[in-house]
Amino acid sequence: MTSSTSDGATLASGLRDEAHRLGFAAFGICAADAAPEARRRLKAWLEAGMHGQMLWMERPERESPAALWPEVRSVIMLGMPYTPAVDPWRNHGRPETGVVSVYALGADYHDVVKKRLKALARWLVARAPSQLKLFVDTAPVLEKPLAAAAGLGWQGKHSNLLSRRHGNWLFLGAIYSGLDLPPTSDRSAIGGCGSCRRCLDACPTGAIVAEGVVDARLCISYLTIEHRGPVPETLRPLLGNRIYGCDDCLAICPWNRFAHVPADPALAPRESLLAPRLGELLRLDEAGFRALFRGSPVRRIGRDRFVRNCLYAAGNSGLPELLGPVSQLAADPNATVADAARWAAARLSALSPSGPPAAGS
Repeated sequence: MTSSTSDGATLASGLRDEAHRLGFAAFGICAADAAPEARRRLKAWLEAGMHGQMLWMERPERESPAALWPEVRSVIMLGMPYTPAVDPWRNHGRPETGVVSVYALGADYHDVVKKRLKALARWLVARAPSQLKLFVDTAPVLEKPLAAAAGLGWQGKHSNLLSRRHGNWLFLGAIYSGLDLPPTSDRSAIGGCGSCRRCLDACPTGAIVAEGVVDARLCISYLTIEHRGPVPETLRPLLGNRIYGCDDCLAICPWNRFAHVPADPALAPRESLLAPRLGELLRLDEAGFRALFRGSPVRRIGRDRFVRNCLYAAGNSGLPELLGPVSQLAADPNATVADAARWAAARLSALSPSGPPAAGS
């Protein structure tokens, strides 16, 4: 469907206003074919095996919007800020606690952003009946290159989207539309990284192997969330006390000093996750895990993977008082949990003159 230039501009302007009313601080429109280089970069990244176990990244639909939906003509990109209400570094140096990435401290962003996207889609269809599809990090969509093409910002050296207005604290959502909407021309959110390399230097595992290139196999966010099974032993000490995700490359970015738009109230952090104690988390069974993380993005990794992460953090803590709950998990029915418990117990036992307690004590 094609609108006249004036009608399309009016519709896009109204769409922007409605998006802002719904809580999207960033808005932009690009043509469906506006990010042609993304396909080449994705192919090179996949050929290098840097996606690890994320086999869905290989799906051909990810190569371009039209590969996923041939009828798409325009892509509407939205950004909802999740500017941290707390210091991302607050639990570094507190080995008795676990570090949960700031994006996962509150409600599941998939649900929050998707609800707003649906409301915006209804507004659009009521004024210009057409087909469309909505995406919030749950389909083979190259959100970051499309957001950059739509003028929301640029991809920084850590590969994440950066904005002059919001730093790198933005959840992205996309609406694929069958309408020929005029691309946005406001480029005031665009900037650059210059010679800065703070994100590369801050990465604990050296996962940012080149500017804009992250080897997921080394990335703590990938290792604690996407990676199934045991984490390679050489990487376990580098996880520190991070038990779900990692904010280091994001938190260090100097552009964040301009991120003044607060997170949506629906994304407010839960008190229970601000400084969760490892001793308590290690005792979570399946029911306890589901209850603690109801409505949270953490729930998607399941109890076993989460407790695995907590065991690595316990092993890195240097706290002999965690040896008891760690040793209890050495006989866990899940082989990966049991392996992590044995590893953590061996590290903690070296600090305890009496050695590990007997299982069940």
